[in-house]
Amino acid sequence: MGKLKIIKEIKRNDTITRTIRLSGEIFDKISSLAEENDISFNNVINQIIEYGLQNLDESK
Repeated sequence: MGKLKIIKEIKRNDTITRTIRLSGEIFDKISSLAEENDISFNNVINQIIEYGLQNLDESK
């Protein structure tokens, strides 16, 4: 599996608001990624989730 590459993306209008809980360590890492790439925290979260879903091993 290749590594995740954070990219700038155009904002999407079809969003759903949802609350999630993150550990402090993960929150800090994601915040740093967002700042380093000059994109929103939410954009980083969406890219991480999308990458994870595309690379999910669905074998049982």
